[in-house]
Amino acid sequence: MNTLFVEEATMTKNKVTGSIFADKAVARVNALDWQQIGKNLDEQGSALLQGILSSNECRTLAALYPEESIFRSRVVMGRHGFGRGEYKYFNYPLPSLIQGLREALYAQLSPVANRWNAAMGIGVRYPDNHKEFVQRCHDAGQQRPTPLLLQYAEGDYNCLHQDIYGEHVFPIQVAILLSEPQRDFTGGEFVLTEQRPRMQSRPEVVPLRH
Repeated sequence: MNTLFVEEATMTKNKVTGSIFADKAVARVNALDWQQIGKNLDEQGSALLQGILSSNECRTLAALYPEESIFRSRVVMGRHGFGRGEYKYFNYPLPSLIQGLREALYAQLSPVANRWNAAMGIGVRYPDNHKEFVQRCHDAGQQRPTPLLLQYAEGDYNCLHQDIYGEHVFPIQVAILLSEPQRDFTGGEFVLTEQRPRMQSRPEVVPLRH
């Protein structure tokens, strides 16, 4: 099972870096009902985004995993107590498809993040443009790209965790499931946990699809 951050199933690495494929994915992102998505994030802390990638794009991204040259590091989760399975961080320059998704999703989600910070009395504000946020991170020494590709085999799992890297943290993450439940794997539920002050934590199973 593969999880992230195309017209043919035989699309190569070079095609993944082509802007035409990124443009199609960006158009799908921008066509989503972001008003409703923002409402769901406010009320539930999560939202399902459907149809961001085509089936062939999902398969092609999953097939990138053996391409060592496009990744900066590999993490075997069992060695660090993270769970069982592994993942790889993409290196710069990111494939155009991933870079395009990253910029388009950030543009839609930064107003939500700013609204949350304002409501909580947090002074940090996120720029509208993703490149400006990345530059802010780079200026603070956070210069490594964070999009990653996970790979799970039978019996693998990822422990509950938060992904925190450095001083500047964007509060919303996007996970894209590149495999189809019940067809490509069974189990493997995607679980979010709400930590509530002076109360027990509340888990939620989010029904991700291919």
